Amino acid sequence: MANHQQRKGRVITRYGAELLVEIDSDSENGGKELIRCTAKRKFDTVACGDDVVIALADHGNARLMDIAPRKNALTRPDYSHKLKTIAANIDQLVIIMSWRPDPFWELLDRYLVTAHLMDASAVIVMNKDDLADSYATDKAIENLAEYSQIGYTVLKTVADGGAEQRGMQALQKQLDNKINVLVGQSGVGKSSLATLLLPDVEIVVGEVSESGEGRHTTTTTRLYEMPSGGSLIDSPGVRDFVLPEMDELQLREGYREFSEYSPYCKFNNCSHAHEPGCKVREALDQGKLPPYRYKRYLKLLSGIH
Repeated sequence: MANHQQRKGRVITRYGAELLVEIDSDSENGGKELIRCTAKRKFDTVACGDDVVIALADHGNARLMDIAPRKNALTRPDYSHKLKTIAANIDQLVIIMSWRPDPFWELLDRYLVTAHLMDASAVIVMNKDDLADSYATDKAIENLAEYSQIGYTVLKTVADGGAEQRGMQALQKQLDNKINVLVGQSGVGKSSLATLLLPDVEIVVGEVSESGEGRHTTTTTRLYEMPSGGSLIDSPGVRDFVLPEMDELQLREGYREFSEYSPYCKFNNCSHAHEPGCKVREALDQGKLPPYRYKRYLKLLSGIH
């Protein structure tokens, strides 16, 4: 390789100041090549999924030269409460839930609002569906049904590595030709699903403790190319996902079920919480909107005042 030759690539993973960048190979057979790269402090925000320019070197690590503008980014606060980018340029959030540990519906709603703000699609996966008979309450089943009613794709899977595997073909089809990121609370089976989606990759799989709490397994966010096309980003479990800064308008727009009714509210800036002439609350009273979702919306709304 010529010294300082510049190439375009995509960040596969990051370890501190070092990156693994995937570039097109120069070999006759084509394909991809992974290059170890060092990022200077001014590129401290670089993350998995970023499109970058690197300068190759005859010896040692390549150097990060530039980061292309992002389509979007998934962020979360670090220990000092500063927003840290988990992954960039995402087409779809794949939000993993399970019947054990218990579904965290508010976390799911936060992810869905985030997907809307990112201009990314979202699919909800209820994993460990074989545990439904033992752990799924009537109220939880009603909560899950609300998402299908308002137009979200909801899939059910079993991915325990045993003889019974369910729903994987439908999930694979949903992920094809997209850059996907798996998100969800710990213990819901993100790594188990990733193992089935990426059969040639070794992914550490954790277990759920007797208390039902999940244990973190993945330690570094990494992008994998899927055999059927598209990419999968496997990221550390996020127990508490904090919404990015937003105003009331952005939050309201993140609730897709409001859009049919909100243009007819008496006030243009109606919060759908208490104003007279609110068509969203009128639809709710008429049973046209999912009640559990609406209650959680009010909770999120109160948190941004």
